[in-house]
Amino acid sequence: MASHGWVAAGSIMDALPGGVMRVLVLGGTTEASRLAKALSARSDIVATLSLAGRTEAPAAQPIPTRIGGFGGVEGLARHLRDEAIGVLVDATHPFAAQISKNAAEAARATATPIVAFVRPPWTRETGDRWIDVESLDAAARAIGETPRRVLLTTGRLGLPAFEAAPQHHYLVRTIDHPGDLPGLPDHTLLLDRGPFDLAAERDLMVRERIDVVVTKNSGGSATRPKMVAARELGLPVIVVQPPVRPDVPQVHDVEGVFAFIEKARAP
Repeated sequence: MASHGWVAAGSIMDALPGGVMRVLVLGGTTEASRLAKALSARSDIVATLSLAGRTEAPAAQPIPTRIGGFGGVEGLARHLRDEAIGVLVDATHPFAAQISKNAAEAARATATPIVAFVRPPWTRETGDRWIDVESLDAAARAIGETPRRVLLTTGRLGLPAFEAAPQHHYLVRTIDHPGDLPGLPDHTLLLDRGPFDLAAERDLMVRERIDVVVTKNSGGSATRPKMVAARELGLPVIVVQPPVRPDVPQVHDVEGVFAFIEKARAP
């Protein structure tokens, strides 16, 4: 098996003993990291984790990891063929619509079995004051004209959408530094990475006198405490709903991924 660590974005092909399957995981999520740990313990699987490279300092992983894109559908299809990938696992972020689309098309073009390891989206509970929107632009409009104190947790790449509403004070929480934000003249930057604690989320909202939370419906448990804290404090939450995923098999846990791999392995 190849040694753990970072590998180049090119070929990783090695000779494999019989019965060993190659698995490519498209990652960048907590679920992908959990799957990588489980795959590292399997002697009958050689797995590689692929990251898009949008996070400046990704956490170390227990399986070989490649950084960077493939070059669209054709590039990914070529990689699947060249590396003799037996199963492709799409464990990307729920809002990574383009790579999920590319993965489905490349898998179809190469007849590679594909499974999506997805987080169930958050669902509204009693007491939630959600305002569902379809885009970041709609989220910016939904904050309203009156200046408000906003906890903004949509990720650094989505920040330009809120330049259309510069009258608000934004507490911008991101993993990586977003650079200068001249379009958001009244903001505070908070660099932090989940998982987040419910008590800490509640304290943050109280301390910063937050009026409204803006977030993506990313699902999962790592960042859900902010939704619970907002409900407990009676705060409205503007929730950007995820795009529709491609029509491929879906599982919600590591065991489901392994069951899919074994089914693909079966003659």
